[in-house]
Amino acid sequence: MIFLSLSCSDQNPGRRDSDSVEASHDEAVRCRADGSQPYAGGWQNRSSSDDGFTLAELLMTIAILGVLAAIAVPMYVDHKEKIRRSQAITDIGYIQTVIDLYATDNRYQYPDSLADVKMDGMLDPWKGPYRYTRLDNAKGKGSARKDKNLVPINTDYDLWSNGPDGKSVAPLTAKASRDDIVRVNNGRYVGLAADY
Repeated sequence: MIFLSLSCSDQNPGRRDSDSVEASHDEAVRCRADGSQPYAGGWQNRSSSDDGFTLAELLMTIAILGVLAAIAVPMYVDHKEKIRRSQAITDIGYIQTVIDLYATDNRYQYPDSLADVKMDGMLDPWKGPYRYTRLDNAKGKGSARKDKNLVPINTDYDLWSNGPDGKSVAPLTAKASRDDIVRVNNGRYVGLAADY
């Protein structure tokens, strides 16, 4: 086994330090005049000008980060919107339970408003109030939420959130109502109006 250890002197880069070389004179390697030193793969230049990044490397890094951001940001926004929808569905389920308990305690009479069950101050994830319409005392069926055939979607009461756009109209098929979170079929379905 041959053990080779070289060191170049900073004062005289062309001179070999004979104390640090443990090899035959045929295998000895001299230091170059430019200060580079030998290593297993060749010569290594110890110049400090090669320590930074090139413009091409920086531009490539910025391009990669831009592509990753272009992919990640829409996914993050979609994920946040799904969380808001899930929260609205959970809230409507909770309000429905409170309304049903009120009706059970009051001989199956539903409250006139959410204030009767102390839910009038509850806001949906888009900072809008939850909407409630008691159908048995509504004048006509004009205020009832309707499906694609314009048939009322509930017989007891309607409960919904206007969704991200804050707008809603009675038919679920209308553009303003597609993003609403609705209670349908007397509570058997709670979810996005577009999915019903």
